[in-house]
Amino acid sequence: MSKSHRTWGGRFSEETDAFVARLNASVSYDKRMYAEDIDGSKAHASMLAKQGIISGEDLQEIHRGLEQIRREIESDEFQWRTELEDVHMNIESRLIELIGDAGARLHTARSRNDQVATDLRLWLLRHIERLKGSIDALQGALLQVARQDGDAILPGYTHLQRAQPILFAHHLLAYFEMFERDLGRFEDCAKRCNESPLGSAALAGTPFDLDRTMTAELLGFRQPMKNSLDGVADRDFAVEFTAAASLMMIHLSRLSEELVLWSSQEFAFVEIGDAFATGSSIMPQKKNPDIPELVRGKSGRVLGSFVSLLTTLKSLPLAYNKDMQEDKEALFDAADTVLDCVDATARLLPAIKVNSNAMRAACDAGFVTATDVADYLAQKSVPFRQAHHIVGGLVGWCIETNRTLTSLSLDEFRRFSDIFEADILDAVTVEASVAARTSPGGTAPSRVQSALDEAARRLASRTQSDPSPG
Repeated sequence: MSKSHRTWGGRFSEETDAFVARLNASVSYDKRMYAEDIDGSKAHASMLAKQGIISGEDLQEIHRGLEQIRREIESDEFQWRTELEDVHMNIESRLIELIGDAGARLHTARSRNDQVATDLRLWLLRHIERLKGSIDALQGALLQVARQDGDAILPGYTHLQRAQPILFAHHLLAYFEMFERDLGRFEDCAKRCNESPLGSAALAGTPFDLDRTMTAELLGFRQPMKNSLDGVADRDFAVEFTAAASLMMIHLSRLSEELVLWSSQEFAFVEIGDAFATGSSIMPQKKNPDIPELVRGKSGRVLGSFVSLLTTLKSLPLAYNKDMQEDKEALFDAADTVLDCVDATARLLPAIKVNSNAMRAACDAGFVTATDVADYLAQKSVPFRQAHHIVGGLVGWCIETNRTLTSLSLDEFRRFSDIFEADILDAVTVEASVAARTSPGGTAPSRVQSALDEAARRLASRTQSDPSPG
């Protein structure tokens, strides 16, 4: 590498070792921030001109050159050079080639430290906007399936044992709420990310008379960051994003796990659409739920990015350290992965086929209305703990005699308590159990319908009012 390739080379008398140069370079992955780097440079140049630090002619040349570079990159004509280390120096070097001294003035009152912090925040804010749209689509897919097949009744589970009957729509709405919280966490992350480090320079600010509010406004930030050290050293926003992404991946993984279970022959509650499954290279009968399995597996990858960022930052003194170059691959991979998994799940859900008969058969075979029998006795003034004991004995007898609760006669119920009357025969049906759960947030059809309508209103209020991501 010639010294002319190094914007910092004046201090050095030896060439950089080739292996060190390769290890030191980040352009292979940070070049994805080219648009943010160009936008940040244009804003910085505009502010410099407004403050009289560079001329109006220099500003015009810088803007013209940067837009030419943008076109070159987007048409795959730009030559990325590893010896220039990163996206910033690649673009600056090309700008100087194009416009000469005007390009060399661009870095006045700026450091790569505040430049990369600005670019990374801009990139993440734009990615969060895309992700929010994908979460909306995922929630819309949940509502679509819930309205189409939501009146199916399946067993709700605890400890993976059949517990109580619920509407399928009620089950799906639980995930709607999880994803709603995920959306809120990404929005919270964006609020704290939405501050401009530009103008912090290397760490201490600059003697030039900058208008940091101007550059913040030009780039769409809410305000400049208040402390120059914090401006270049902070990566809380990256940690917050990967934390929120990790939790969302856990939610996606839980849904994926259920789809894997439900699509097995042991459950047969759903069938994965052919477009989202694969076959076996040796077993012709197989239909494997690869997409939910992949989503489930990728949760570990995103969690790893979160832990990687925390570990990188945990012992760093202020302000910038080269360790912080490790933030980008972890952040980019987590951001790409969570977006892909949200999109994949949103496409998969409408393609599942719901087997309501299998769901209902599982309810009928699993004593899922036993709690209703205990509630029946409690409503007739039997202490609940005593009622629980009575019904436990009743269920044990049914298991021994290969009976179900709905197959019992009134006389058979009365073998365990003379409190039982003829209305118990209606109370133990799956439909009666579901309909009885009218408490707020419960699975009764009226409650679920209201919850569906309210969820649809929340979703519509966002999709109708949010601007398209820029």
